[in-house]
Amino acid sequence: MSNHNETQNDSATTWGGKVSPFSTSYGKLMMWFFLVSDALTFGGLLIAYGFTRHACQVAWPIGEETFNSLPFLGHGYPLLYVALMTFILIVSSVTMVLAVEAGHRMDKKGVQKWMLATIVGGLFFVGSQAWEWYHFIHGSEFGKIELADGSKAIVKGHFGEIKDFTVVEAGKHHHKGAVIKDDLLHQFHHAIEHGKLKNDTITLHDGSKALVHRAKDEHVVLVIKEDGLKYKTGQHVDKGADKIYHEVINSGTPHRVIYGANLKVNEYGPTQYAQFFFFITGFHGFHVFSGVVFNFLIFLKVVEGRYHRRGHYEMVEKTGLYWHFVDLVWVFVFTFFYLV
Repeated sequence: MSNHNETQNDSATTWGGKVSPFSTSYGKLMMWFFLVSDALTFGGLLIAYGFTRHACQVAWPIGEETFNSLPFLGHGYPLLYVALMTFILIVSSVTMVLAVEAGHRMDKKGVQKWMLATIVGGLFFVGSQAWEWYHFIHGSEFGKIELADGSKAIVKGHFGEIKDFTVVEAGKHHHKGAVIKDDLLHQFHHAIEHGKLKNDTITLHDGSKALVHRAKDEHVVLVIKEDGLKYKTGQHVDKGADKIYHEVINSGTPHRVIYGANLKVNEYGPTQYAQFFFFITGFHGFHVFSGVVFNFLIFLKVVEGRYHRRGHYEMVEKTGLYWHFVDLVWVFVFTFFYLV
């Protein structure tokens, strides 16, 4: 027999938390599905990176060795610029939170202000990552050298400043006695890579020969990255290191020195390091750039007043979810590549 006092339950009375847990909009739900799938993609890439690094742990470079430069200031600032990039990206996540909060209050000017700050932070990060790639591709001033025993080593120390080239044998464009002071480091590296530097005399692109005037290298240390007959991976060579380096670059033998990194060669360590670096940081950089574009398009609609007329700023909140995800992923990428 049924109880006539039994109340009829519905979705509103069953859940006592005032707002139904299933009231999430379709757009937000789909954004969460996308972010979960994207997180699995990044997770797989970072796990693969971890396994590869473990397989060649001794030769794997560390962040302080590879990323130690600042724009306009040169080398000697380990991870400082990467830390600045990370800080700016985290701050942009905070400004995105403030934009969403302003949207909840229907504060159009507040949404505009904080979204613009988020866009500026994203552009700074993307530009900084482009600079970092450029520096990574072109490499250090010393490069990685191949020693007489077949081992390969990166070079640490203070690179002697190139003052000028004095032409001692005329070519097509330079006459004898000419002093060249432009683009010195690039020409110096190009000559060494192609075996056109011998006894401190460089053969330039026009066939002329010039004497290289540069300061002496200081505090030179060789860190072995590939085994040879005499030296083993991980070994540090400081005694006579400056003399060994000088003999290698002046040998007149091409390809004994590697500058920078690409998908085939890598100055800093195993080739897999550069491959993972380009793919993972490039994939993340694409996400950041996409986020900047999305934020800019929505910023224009905020200025137009479209969301204010709708009575809510949910679209700002959805792009905020994506932006926070991008920031969180960078924390893991930063940890794996630069800190561990």
